[in-house]
Amino acid sequence: MARQTHCACTSVLVGKAASLDGSTMIARTEDNVRACAPKRFTVVPERRWTREQFVSAGNGFTMELDGTALRYTSTPEGDPSEGLYEEAGINAAGVAMSATESTYANERVLALDPLVEDGLAEDALLSVVLPFVASAREAVQRIGDIVAAHGSAESNSILVADADEVWYLELATGHQWAAQRIPDDAYAVCANRISIQEVDFASDDFMTSDGIRAFVDENRLNPRPGTFDFRRIFGTYTQQDRHYNAPRVWFGQRYLTPEAVQHPEDLDLPFIRRANRLIGVDDVAYLLSSHYNGTAFDPLGSDGDERSRTRYRAVSLSRTQEGHILQVRPNLPPERAGVHWVALATTAFSPFVPFFANASAAHPAWERAGERPEGDSAYWLLRTLGMLAESRYALAAKPVDDFLAACRQKAHAFVVATDASSAGLSGEELTAAFTEANRAFMDELLADARTLVQDLVMAGAEDSRLSFEMDANL
Repeated sequence: MARQTHCACTSVLVGKAASLDGSTMIARTEDNVRACAPKRFTVVPERRWTREQFVSAGNGFTMELDGTALRYTSTPEGDPSEGLYEEAGINAAGVAMSATESTYANERVLALDPLVEDGLAEDALLSVVLPFVASAREAVQRIGDIVAAHGSAESNSILVADADEVWYLELATGHQWAAQRIPDDAYAVCANRISIQEVDFASDDFMTSDGIRAFVDENRLNPRPGTFDFRRIFGTYTQQDRHYNAPRVWFGQRYLTPEAVQHPEDLDLPFIRRANRLIGVDDVAYLLSSHYNGTAFDPLGSDGDERSRTRYRAVSLSRTQEGHILQVRPNLPPERAGVHWVALATTAFSPFVPFFANASAAHPAWERAGERPEGDSAYWLLRTLGMLAESRYALAAKPVDDFLAACRQKAHAFVVATDASSAGLSGEELTAAFTEANRAFMDELLADARTLVQDLVMAGAEDSRLSFEMDANL
């Protein structure tokens, strides 16, 4: 089976009628097996492919690319030697894509349709899909076509959206998959398990691999004949699911639909949920930054005991490399609609920074991510902040919370001000204005983060066990 260096991740999807301002939102944390696997944030320029071969450095996946590749934002690896892993972006047509959330299919289905070693994998998915699509539905179809032709190397879940639709696609086996459109008034939280439940083959809100019903029927895979529950047929129901996966979905639904009485280890939590309020960017950021806050399961908390605080896998981890919220705003042309909110390193301690996607470049500090800590890298600055905050959490919690709250206020003010200041611009002038505004705001938040790091270092030095006082002069 294909190598997997990236694993886990938690996803949130929000339909346009469920959001505070009518935006569609797709969001995810990106986790690695290591705590330090640096990520960059960049803008990939438009280019023309002429029947050229794309070859993955990860598993040798190869496909021909032809036509115009649109400009898009992305968060590639600092070291691309084992694959690009671009992960998330918004293209010039206003399509957002996040790929991938690692997912797991059961042994029965994999025995009959195994994964394809050199098939489509996470490291290549964004690169061969996002630049070539003009709608979310088109993105789903392109992924399906590639899998039909080349197979899938991994069980993966992919999030795509445009201003009107939000889709969740689950690649289960080498060639079998299903995708569901999230209802406009609903949200979903997903965490490393196949999530889609009943598939309605007569509805335009579902898309599937060709022949999936025949595959299931002929191989007697359906435990509930008369229905087509994708999770039951293709998914897993394991002890790991109870402790590693389901609790994150439970916490997300507990936050957005608190009236629903559920158990953290319930493996049949509903995929589609309605919130008890309209959902904002800050709500999604809270979920992606969460570690069972306010419960007995919080590894940084004081409730419960040592056993409860280590019982479940949290959303935000030390090995989280970045988080993103891809917001496509309503009633705007694509050149104005997309805002890529990005938080580098551990999302519990890093701010989500809004970046107007219609920009020609990012910021030098966000572009830089060497293998070891360096002073002019946003990733390494925020990784340092997270390490300091967690190592002295009792001391750091209040100043970090204050810093993040101030960043949220500045971020929302920045979006409003930039919309207003660019109102009369279009074309290259608008792109240039967004590029300059993005960089200036990123500079401001970098300065704020450096100040906080300095404050935490000085406070930590004072709070040392190597202190001994006998006299004011000693």
